[in-house]
Amino acid sequence: MAEARGVPFWSAEEIEASLAATVAHLQGGGILAYPTETVYGFGTMIDRDAVDRLVAMKRRPPSKPFLLLISDTPMIARLGLQLPPAASMLAARHWPGPLTLVLPGGERRIPERLRGPEGGIAVRWTPHVGLQRLIAVLGDPITSTSANLPGVPAAVSAGEILEQWGSEIGRGELRLLDGGRLPPSAASTVVDCTGPRPRVIRPGAISAATLRQSVPNLIGDR
Repeated sequence: MAEARGVPFWSAEEIEASLAATVAHLQGGGILAYPTETVYGFGTMIDRDAVDRLVAMKRRPPSKPFLLLISDTPMIARLGLQLPPAASMLAARHWPGPLTLVLPGGERRIPERLRGPEGGIAVRWTPHVGLQRLIAVLGDPITSTSANLPGVPAAVSAGEILEQWGSEIGRGELRLLDGGRLPPSAASTVVDCTGPRPRVIRPGAISAATLRQSVPNLIGDR
């Protein structure tokens, strides 16, 4: 078994040096652990087999959906997702940033496993510079779920992932991008944009009052 370790993913030079092997790992169906603007995440390409491997590795309840990380808004159209007017206004004001939008559409391109109970697909344009670059080079979104086992806090450092997932990293099933220890931060705010009015379904880093400056008819989170 190879030594379990992370791939440096901090400086611009390290990010560029990691890209070719990381893209190949993802395109080969592998699972990736990576830093985000909030906590470390696990992700894969959006095909069903890769997602199933992640669900099994993380021991995640199959009914829980994932969100998708994108690097630009044209990626939404390529996925067949729709940006209703409210979602478009929120995205124009707050993307890239800690705002996750649940969008309709994507039936032909996105596996049903990734669809949430609202009937939509959760999407965020990540502000993490390294992830933006990786997703842009990949040319497709990656799935995202917190890097932890059920009942364990989400990892905020590569060391925590090495402790819990060293065997998977050593076997090459999991590739770890080491972006250092992440500062404490609030989770992204999640807004469901699949209905007639946008609705906050998870409060987070951006307050409902701030979001209402763009969409006054927002409901939820007071």
